[in-house]
Amino acid sequence: MVPINKIVRILLIITGFVSFGIGVAGVILPVLPGGPFFIFAAYCFGKSSERIENWFKSTTFYKDYVVRIKENTGMTRREKIRINLIADAFIIFSVIYVDIIFVKVIIIILGLIKHYYFIKVIPTLTLEEAKLVKAALRNR
Repeated sequence: MVPINKIVRILLIITGFVSFGIGVAGVILPVLPGGPFFIFAAYCFGKSSERIENWFKSTTFYKDYVVRIKENTGMTRREKIRINLIADAFIIFSVIYVDIIFVKVIIIILGLIKHYYFIKVIPTLTLEEAKLVKAALRNR
């Protein structure tokens, strides 16, 4: 019989690679955000295999997305607008199709909190600053 720990590790590795694949698709497709999937992949790899975690940490995806988010180095205005427009489309879709008023109010409040967070908390970088941050992260 296979131990539970080994099954969990295998499931985490598979889930990590699926999340990594979706994250790569998110880099290419403008509708799908890649960052959250790379963060989830980092979590899965960290809990499952040191070798795979080290491989993932050596990729530019990890350095460009996970480390940048973890250290809160900021985003360009274009990145912020793109992410907010996509999220707002889903929020509006949800508000239209949900019939419960209380849930609609909560969704709208969460959307406003999201905008506040993106405007006030996450630093806005110029293109030059973003290039310097990316270069510094890749040289680690």
